[in-house]
Amino acid sequence: MTATPAGERGHLLTEQVNPNSQNLDQLSALELVDLFNREDAQTIAAIAKARTVLATAIELTSDRLYQGGRLFYIGAGTSGRLGVLDAAECPPTFCTPPELVQGIIAGGAGALVRSSEELEDRPEDGAAAIAQHKINVLDVVVGITAGGTTPFVHGALQAARQRGACTVFMACVPIEQVPAEVDVDIRLLVGPEILAGSTRLKAGTVTKLALNILSTSVMVKLGKVYGNRMVDVAVTNSKLHDRALRILADLTDLKREAASELLEKSGRQVKLALLMHWTGLDPEAGLALLEKHQGNLRQASEQSLSH
Repeated sequence: MTATPAGERGHLLTEQVNPNSQNLDQLSALELVDLFNREDAQTIAAIAKARTVLATAIELTSDRLYQGGRLFYIGAGTSGRLGVLDAAECPPTFCTPPELVQGIIAGGAGALVRSSEELEDRPEDGAAAIAQHKINVLDVVVGITAGGTTPFVHGALQAARQRGACTVFMACVPIEQVPAEVDVDIRLLVGPEILAGSTRLKAGTVTKLALNILSTSVMVKLGKVYGNRMVDVAVTNSKLHDRALRILADLTDLKREAASELLEKSGRQVKLALLMHWTGLDPEAGLALLEKHQGNLRQASEQSLSH
């Protein structure tokens, strides 16, 4: 891993002064909203420019997870919080085990609600986190750092590479400003912030967009989705129960009451309920078929119906 420069950081894109907001403290509320809206448009353009490397990250990550690996996000401050957030949303959305996608933030859980930015300067802590989670050759580690220089993240990525893990770097500065030795290098260039150096703004927004794309696309590749339906949703509250019933009703010829009965017979597993309805299999046989196809509903149903 290339050493990050110490001291002066004013040359970094994320630290520069935005000429469009020089009079920020003199703007009306409406003018502030309009300025933010214009600047935030750059996040969409940045994602479009990074489309190829994002796709590479999706392919590599889905391949590793398909083989039994795990996905880790690691960062400090806002970047770390965004990684933890994305990881936390995978189990309820895709019914994944909590260990499949994990977020690691400098300072641990306490840093989620209380600033611990001083802890980002310790590369040895990043390396220790990699060792603690027993990162291996099947795992993917995504280092997130808006300004690109966070020692905690660089220490973690270097340790992950030494263990043979697939490494991904996600930053909002050009490669020439902060090089990184990783498998996939994602640069999300949104320019200087409206409030100089406050990377929870555009940089945070574009990072959230990129993480949404990465994790959701990986889950699609892993068969957690049928069409554009959340068929692996965890039915844990009334909202998700209603969503499950609507998915069943939409993808079958069943009325809501019959869909509810089917959902209960499947143990509230939408994917299994659909397979049971389409194939006539009982829950045990349906689960076995899904397991054979590593949870891919389309593959399981097509095989059954072709016989």
